[in-house]
Amino acid sequence: MLLFLNLLLELVRILAADGGSHWTYEGPHGQDHWPATYPECGSNAQSPIDIQTERVTFDSELPAVQPHGYDQPGTEPLSLHNNGHTVQLSLPPTLYLGGLPRNYVAVQLHLHWGRKGQPGGSEHQVNSEATAAELHIVHYDADSFNELNEAAQKPQGLAVLGILIEVGENQSPAYEHLLSHLEKIRHKGQTTLVPPFDVGGLLPPEMGEFYRYNGSLTTPPCYQSVLWTVFHRKAQISMGQLEKLQETLFSTEETRPPQSLVQNYRAPQPLNHRLVVASFIPGEMVGLGLGILFGCLCLLLAGYFIARKIRRNRLGQQKSVVFTSSRRATTDE
Repeated sequence: MLLFLNLLLELVRILAADGGSHWTYEGPHGQDHWPATYPECGSNAQSPIDIQTERVTFDSELPAVQPHGYDQPGTEPLSLHNNGHTVQLSLPPTLYLGGLPRNYVAVQLHLHWGRKGQPGGSEHQVNSEATAAELHIVHYDADSFNELNEAAQKPQGLAVLGILIEVGENQSPAYEHLLSHLEKIRHKGQTTLVPPFDVGGLLPPEMGEFYRYNGSLTTPPCYQSVLWTVFHRKAQISMGQLEKLQETLFSTEETRPPQSLVQNYRAPQPLNHRLVVASFIPGEMVGLGLGILFGCLCLLLAGYFIARKIRRNRLGQQKSVVFTSSRRATTDE
């Protein structure tokens, strides 16, 4: 009986440490099993998605995303936390977004990545291609709600920026502001303070090209409350920075056997007839349009030359008739 009580208390402690629930990306509590505990994870407007560029709708009137305060996050240090699922940086409310239907104020940002030596790591894909990692910057509708948790359960209560990250030749100073502190929060539950820095440096160099759709949180409870903006252009970090992200953190507490925090990304979810709009015409669509135009031009040229040939044949026949008639008239004389 005493052993049973001890096991029960240990279970309660584990659940309490994990916010009253336990989920992982793989295994018996992995993403394939999320809907059993979190029913909304099995709903029909989930994220992430695989953006197929030939199916997006171009919207020339889609306003540009306007990050405000990103370059000046204040003077107070920022809290960097390992929550066992990702590394998360708290953001001050002086950061907010313009160009959206409401006033969305920043709350936090976090990362998703893969495993060293294996492809993939991002949550969103473009034409079925993943990148090495992905950054999410989470905002909530401050006009309608007082806090994140309240907004997270309402349609378009949240606005999340998705930044696809690829490996480049040079180290990113902005991402280094985060990655250089990972050693201090290797285990789940650990927190450290980061000096304020230009958060805008984490964004891609060109923000005018992006995709927009309605979706969900990519982790339980998977509330379908997110207005997603996924940038077409990618941010870049060095291979060393990516490996630091892949190799430093653990998903377990310091007192437990270490388990590497890797492959913390959800697989793409069905689009289910949702509309994905783009602020630009993707290259594939341009190529398709040019191909159609070229094909039409070829058809017109073919028709033109065929018409010319038919006309020449008719003129030749007319001349033959005139010539024959003229010879007959001369003979009769």
